[in-house]
Amino acid sequence: MNSPHPIFFDEIIISALKEDFGRSGDLTTEALVGKDVRATGRIYAKQDGCIAGLEIAIRTFNLLESGAETEIMVPEGESVSAGTVLSVIRASARTILAGERTALNILGRLSGIATSTRDVVKKVEGYKARIVCTRKTTPGMRALEKYAVRTGGGFNHRFGLDDAVLIKENHITVAGSVANAVRGVRSRIGHLAKVEVEVETLDQLKEAISEKVDIVMLDNMSYETACQAMEIIDGKALVEVSGGLTKEDAEKYAAIGVDIISMGRLTHSSPAFDVSLIMDPLNSSR
Repeated sequence: MNSPHPIFFDEIIISALKEDFGRSGDLTTEALVGKDVRATGRIYAKQDGCIAGLEIAIRTFNLLESGAETEIMVPEGESVSAGTVLSVIRASARTILAGERTALNILGRLSGIATSTRDVVKKVEGYKARIVCTRKTTPGMRALEKYAVRTGGGFNHRFGLDDAVLIKENHITVAGSVANAVRGVRSRIGHLAKVEVEVETLDQLKEAISEKVDIVMLDNMSYETACQAMEIIDGKALVEVSGGLTKEDAEKYAAIGVDIISMGRLTHSSPAFDVSLIMDPLNSSR
């Protein structure tokens, strides 16, 4: 899988570097290492998992030093074991030491999301259900975190509020009913926009189906109620289930024929993937 274009992440990396450099730069490195000292660093996986964002992470060193040489050792989406060398960086020792934490933070975050996603995707193999993420992303990191979900084999829900209509609980409250909400948005949106309605009860579901919506989201429904809902829907709309679902829940809901399983935890609760950068001994010093 190709990484996103640098326009999606260069500013994120620069902002992270500015945060790390603070007002005075890398006091430790600049005191210990001469600016002309060259070095080699190797990024290792410290656990098993799925790699995402490697090209993005090592871009850190190119932004710090135009002449930095970075080599990618494994492709995006590769499943690796602990101890695998992921990348080799040849640059100024100052560049490697100063950029290390930013690069590892990005790689750990995105690979953690990809690893969690792949674990869930494996649970629903053989079913038609797609595992999708939500808008519960880190502010400013949405494009990258959603990319990591795709790298792990999942799919993306809306990127933003302008992707499609999703009528949620509070919209229904404001509109007065599901029918009012659906009719209200249809009177204003273009013909290409899909309409999805979040329902919490079977009565709301019946109302949504009668309005011929494109997608219904069964939100926080018990498994037993969701089974009843599937009988009511009977192919009249795509079906999404959502609401605190775990990977253990995924196969259970996939087995009843839902089309989409959306999980906010993929982006808001995936543990970071453990990675490390180790430098080769220097041939020269200050």
